[in-house]
Amino acid sequence: MPVLSLRKGKTLTTVHAKGRTSRVPPKSLERGADAAARALELVLTSVEDSKAEDIVSINIAGKSALGDYMVVVTGRSNRHVSAIADHLLRDLKDEGFGPARVEGLEAGDWVLIDTGDVIVHVFRPEIREFYNIEKMWAAPDEEETLH
Repeated sequence: MPVLSLRKGKTLTTVHAKGRTSRVPPKSLERGADAAARALELVLTSVEDSKAEDIVSINIAGKSALGDYMVVVTGRSNRHVSAIADHLLRDLKDEGFGPARVEGLEAGDWVLIDTGDVIVHVFRPEIREFYNIEKMWAAPDEEETLH
């Protein structure tokens, strides 16, 4: 195994593997519900700071393997939607959550940000009204379950 000397007293060993190597994600100090709650708190603070409107948080733990929470917010325009998403991505990175998966940032109509624990949808008002995804994930009313 080759050894590279970077500085006096520090050595770096390199390992060469043939074929495909699996990538192991870094292990967080927080686990499960604590990490998800911290991520949710950060998301909500970030979108509020960006002046997002109609902020809705839905607990989807147990309903889906996608994550623990879903957050749905509205931006006033394509530019505002993109700015909310950019700000959130920067906050997530700055707080050590790493890069999130992002879809739709270029268009700015509907941006999806998946942090792993929290899925964030940032919509323009017309697009949010059309898809109405909060209704899909909302728990049924007690009256509906009795009939």
